[in-house]
Amino acid sequence: MRIMGLDVGSRTVGVAVSDPFGWTAQGIEIIKINEEKEDFGIVRMSELVKAYEIEKFIVGLPKNMDSSIGPRAEASYRYGKLLEETYHLPVEYQDERLTTIQANRMLIEEGNTSRKKRKLVIDKLAAVMILQGYLDRQSNNN
Repeated sequence: MRIMGLDVGSRTVGVAVSDPFGWTAQGIEIIKINEEKEDFGIVRMSELVKAYEIEKFIVGLPKNMDSSIGPRAEASYRYGKLLEETYHLPVEYQDERLTTIQANRMLIEEGNTSRKKRKLVIDKLAAVMILQGYLDRQSNNN
């Protein structure tokens, strides 16, 4: 069973998928979207869902630091609902507070990634962190 992890923003969605055993997450790509124009990248998402035989989605939920739900978390819930309605697959949410900041720090510490290059991969790396966090939690619960 392959699982897709998503880091949903207002302009991009970072995409990661699990290996078939559900042990590791690999970054796939960043899909450009436009919330204002209600362009959610569904055509490309459909191609990826089919190609990787996805059976479940894990959507990052950017809660506020006090655990409350703000506008970005509400947007993630809306995106998750769209996925459920479009693909008829289960959607779960993974707390993703600070994953983008952590991903950015990882790339900075790597030392050879310019700011411009970081912008091109940050959402994909955040999606990997979201999905890997979910996979790790599942393996610890079993």
